[in-house]
Amino acid sequence: MSNFLSLFLALIIAAITYGTPLLFGTLGEILTEKSGNLNLGVEGIMFMGGALGLGGVFYYEKAGGASGFAAVGIGILCAFLAGALASLIFSFLTITLRANQNVTGLALSIFGTGVGQFVGEFMRVRENGYISIGNHLKGFFQNSPFPGFLQKIPVVGGVLFGNSVFFYLGLILAVGMFVFLNRTRAGLYLRSVGESPATADAAGIPVERYKYLATVIGGGVSAVGGMVYIMTIAGCVWNHEGLSGVGWLAVALVIFCMWRPLAAIWGSVLFGALMILYLRLVLPFVPTQLYKILPYVVTVIVLIVSSMRNNKEKQPPASLGLAYFREDR
Repeated sequence: MSNFLSLFLALIIAAITYGTPLLFGTLGEILTEKSGNLNLGVEGIMFMGGALGLGGVFYYEKAGGASGFAAVGIGILCAFLAGALASLIFSFLTITLRANQNVTGLALSIFGTGVGQFVGEFMRVRENGYISIGNHLKGFFQNSPFPGFLQKIPVVGGVLFGNSVFFYLGLILAVGMFVFLNRTRAGLYLRSVGESPATADAAGIPVERYKYLATVIGGGVSAVGGMVYIMTIAGCVWNHEGLSGVGWLAVALVIFCMWRPLAAIWGSVLFGALMILYLRLVLPFVPTQLYKILPYVVTVIVLIVSSMRNNKEKQPPASLGLAYFREDR
């Protein structure tokens, strides 16, 4: 295998690792926005998911737990519940009280970041300055679930079978969300709520129920992305600055993939590559800061191109960010 091919495959594997948390964050926000709700609090939600997910696994191990499968389940559950609770608050403010979604989302981002950092630092101080899990459980979060002989297949083995279990769970979730939104009655109802809540309401669809469920479940999925980042990229060690900017990248990725779950798969890998490009392609005359803004630049370009084409399938839900007043129907 040539040196160039080896470097290229290593870049893809690293891109998948860094893109997996973005995949969960993006899928959760896609589900939320399909209902017409714009939740800009993904950054704070992922912070909460990272801190509480790690905390759940840490105290599970401290209590004597040794099952890797249980640890993964606890991490996912704790992160999901944290994101769902934060999104429930957001839903109450924006759906029931009809508060401005942009302002509420930004407030949630600040609030969630503060809560996540507080919980993480509280655990760190309480445990004498170090929060991490043992190598036995760490392997279940970071290693591939496939046997070694599959990973050793020339060229494609590492790329297809050498990733953490969360990447494959993300793939299943993306496909399942695509089927739900496009092949089920409930998914079509949800999309109709996002496009025209007044029409959906007139047809007898419970608009508020669909908005609440999509926002709460979507927030929980995004929070799992925060847990994935801490347990894979951050090495199962709490770092109060490790998640900074990841939630905003997930929001940008929603626009980049045009609100399509399947496009989020390759989009997250691309964004993961852009996140680490400054480590793999070092150009002395290019500042690191320029590398780090590439995902946002690419998103703006895609947004401009899609707007010029005026393709309805590649536009956001028509009622995105707008509060629904039933009296105006």
